[in-house]
Amino acid sequence: MASPTHLTGPSVARAPSPPTPKRTALRFAGIVAGNFVIALDATILNVALPDMRSDLHAPAAALPWAVDAYTVVLAGLMLAAGSVADRWGPRRVYRAALAGFALFSLVCALAPNAAVLIAGRALLGVPAAGLVPASMALLAALFPDADQRSRRIGTSVAITGIGVVGGPVLGGALVALGGWRLVFLVNIPIVLLTLAVSRGLSAHRGGTAGPVDRAGILLSIAGLVALTFGLVDGGTGGWARPRPIAGLVVAALVVGVLPRVQRRAASPVLPSALLALTRVRVSLVVGVMSQFVYYGLLFALTQWMVDGRGLSPLQAGAAFLPMTVPVLFVPLLTGRLVVRFGARPVMLAGMALDLCGGIVLATDGLSSAAGGTSLWTVFAVQVLVGVGSPLAIPSCIADMSAAVPLHLAATGQGALNAARQTGTALGVAVFGTLATLSSTGLVLATGAALTLALLARPAKTP
Repeated sequence: MASPTHLTGPSVARAPSPPTPKRTALRFAGIVAGNFVIALDATILNVALPDMRSDLHAPAAALPWAVDAYTVVLAGLMLAAGSVADRWGPRRVYRAALAGFALFSLVCALAPNAAVLIAGRALLGVPAAGLVPASMALLAALFPDADQRSRRIGTSVAITGIGVVGGPVLGGALVALGGWRLVFLVNIPIVLLTLAVSRGLSAHRGGTAGPVDRAGILLSIAGLVALTFGLVDGGTGGWARPRPIAGLVVAALVVGVLPRVQRRAASPVLPSALLALTRVRVSLVVGVMSQFVYYGLLFALTQWMVDGRGLSPLQAGAAFLPMTVPVLFVPLLTGRLVVRFGARPVMLAGMALDLCGGIVLATDGLSSAAGGTSLWTVFAVQVLVGVGSPLAIPSCIADMSAAVPLHLAATGQGALNAARQTGTALGVAVFGTLATLSSTGLVLATGAALTLALLARPAKTP
């Protein structure tokens, strides 16, 4: 006898009922929480670096690597993480990455010396790479409407902005309370709570299982490590030495070889179909430069406030509020502006504010060389960059989301976030080795101006 399902036939089979608003909100919270812990980790560490250096008896050159060991691995694996999430499912990758993030946070907290800490930070970058592209793919599945997704992206960035805002203040408080190790231990309860609320996320898969492009992954990491090493070593020890030159030469060779390897790969981490899209290429450049400006300046100002101005970690964390507070509300506005005006004008506005910040910092540093840059000038620059980059970042995320086909959603977001993390790594490497704030402003203004020149070109269809 035929079953009831067979008798009714597929034409009248019931579709799955849509999730209730309450469940949608809970699932959205589960997505945002993963990005929140990444944002918190990006800013909470800076104010802890002086205490960490003193406790571990580390050299000054170890400070950039305490940040960049994590960021370099994160950027190098982000491409692969997006591709893996498309093939094996964003939810599976997302939840496994959360568990790994908690484990390696514990490794960092227990580090007995700078070498183990830097290694732990590098390991921490592995699960972190899985969180962001998988979360963006989960967000696209939860909100398939483009306009609604743009607004939710703005909301997501604003909520994760709480991590950016609270990171320096919380980091300063934790250092004052019990030392730098607490800035890693705080990740564990946040991750456990995120695992609990992410259980109901969609188990959809954007693509089919395929081989991982190991050569592409290794080359991208090797190239970024070589470039970062060359910049840090040259900036701290001088350029008239073979080591920094060798690092830059290796990085240049990797850049030359990587496209050929990608063309031959069966499943490249960066498909040529993505780079063929003009909007994708522009979004990648904006992603690099907005992070380069924001996090490079954050690192440079931390050292200036603690070493130059003698502020305590808690005072330095509070002094960053002009730069971090805008992250709470600007992305909410950005999502609405993108819907109304399009992503490119909003990216232009954001990078123009970054340019103004660089000009103010460079000119004030030159005009007040005897007395040094004033704290009020630094606050003004923080406001300009604190509004500018949060305008540009959600705009390029939304533009990438709209430009990339859904079956490559995680791969596209992985490429964008790899570009953003590359910008962060290079920002710390470059800004961390500059001697004065006026030179910091000059580099900032130059990078923003070049990006504006690209954005000002007439848009072309791919």
